[in-house]
Amino acid sequence: MDPITQGALGAALPQAIATSRMGTVALAGGFGFVAGLAADLDVLIRSVDDPLLFLEYHRQFTHSLLFIPLGGLISATILHISIGRRRHLAFSRTLLFCTLGYGTHGLLDFTTSYGTMLFWPFSDERYAASIISIVDPLLTVPVLGLAVVAGIRRSPLLARLGLAWVCLYLTLGAVQHNAARQMAGATAAARGHAIERLTVKPSFGNILVWKSIYESNGRFYVDGLRVGIAPILYPGPSIDRLKPARDFPWLDQESQQYRDLMRFTRFSKDYVARSPDEPNAVIDVRFSFLPNAIGALWSIVLTPDSAPDRHVQFQTNRRDARANMAALWRLLTAERKR
Repeated sequence: MDPITQGALGAALPQAIATSRMGTVALAGGFGFVAGLAADLDVLIRSVDDPLLFLEYHRQFTHSLLFIPLGGLISATILHISIGRRRHLAFSRTLLFCTLGYGTHGLLDFTTSYGTMLFWPFSDERYAASIISIVDPLLTVPVLGLAVVAGIRRSPLLARLGLAWVCLYLTLGAVQHNAARQMAGATAAARGHAIERLTVKPSFGNILVWKSIYESNGRFYVDGLRVGIAPILYPGPSIDRLKPARDFPWLDQESQQYRDLMRFTRFSKDYVARSPDEPNAVIDVRFSFLPNAIGALWSIVLTPDSAPDRHVQFQTNRRDARANMAALWRLLTAERKR
């Protein structure tokens, strides 16, 4: 989830159980906000030599349920030394606020589609409920506003209303997710396709238009789905599933590039394909700005005739943001076609 939402939810939970005496609600919100961001410090785990290292460590151990007490303790120690004891707050209270704030992080990330290792080190599975977008103003603005006002007015009730809104919105996202799966299944059936795998995820910033990716007979089919009262199908393209032996016959299976390809494939849950735009690039088909497109947000690039120990290149695509936003808005506001 984006940092603002992480901080807002991290603030609201300890505020909801704080007392209104001596400004404790404000302190609870501040400590929870900072602790709610702390898990994402794993983005600092990077390597100049290995461009995929950050993919493996982001949303890994710092996001695990087992790590919550330690993450809360580290956050509390730093914040208590710098702020808490100056405000005559007991360390136990600082620890409670920070642990609650930290604990919201991994669970909120789980509701998105990126994937979070909730049960590390017992499992390396990346769990993703895919019921909200990584950025969604309709979720963020109310909980952030209520958390801020709760701190100013020293009102735990306002923070509880923020938490209630989060629960309501996530429930609505789950309902929409189920509707998108049903619509995707009906679409595949109408085409005569037998679905081997199916993933649906909300498009950027909303839970109205969804992206559907299903595999059938070695191909991925991508569609945009506007679900709800007036469902609309926005048909998208299809692409062959990656087969390294076919797509990159020159790739040595003993090379570092091949090992990197396997790492990227695991991270992408095997939703990988050869890029239609770059012959030596491999894309994660699941993620694109537009739901009915294969314009991947990130990819890896392999290099023929490279040294056996050379890593792949990792690249992101953030081009045409304004045009993509305008196109997404048209999908969100389109009327049913007659």
